[in-house]
Amino acid sequence: LTMPGPAAAGVLIYAKDFQSLAGFYEQVLGMRRLHEDAHVIVLESAVLQLVIHALPAEIAARVKIGTPPQRRADVALKFFVTVPAIAEAESAAQALGGQVFDERWQGPGFAACNAMDKEGNVFQLRENLA
Repeated sequence: LTMPGPAAAGVLIYAKDFQSLAGFYEQVLGMRRLHEDAHVIVLESAVLQLVIHALPAEIAARVKIGTPPQRRADVALKFFVTVPAIAEAESAAQALGGQVFDERWQGPGFAACNAMDKEGNVFQLRENLA
């Protein structure tokens, strides 16, 4: 499923390796490529648009990403995405160099946990309980 018309909301992520990070989100979140050029890849699902933007070369040269990546905990923003099954997203994330953290909790009608992409960006996975 895709969004009808232009996205009403989304998330933009700057990436050291935008091609690889876009592939991570395509597989973990089940998104599809809507647009791609030399600096940007736009992914979408029925409810979310992700824009993966390459860092400028002079900034990317200063960014160090280890293996495994360091969790970036010093940011003020974290997005969430509802997936069909957290367990499936966890398997894909681990296979692609990311991580899903062990702590789980519940909100009204959903289960949730935090996850980290292959560049250390933290996001939340949710699964509907109904």
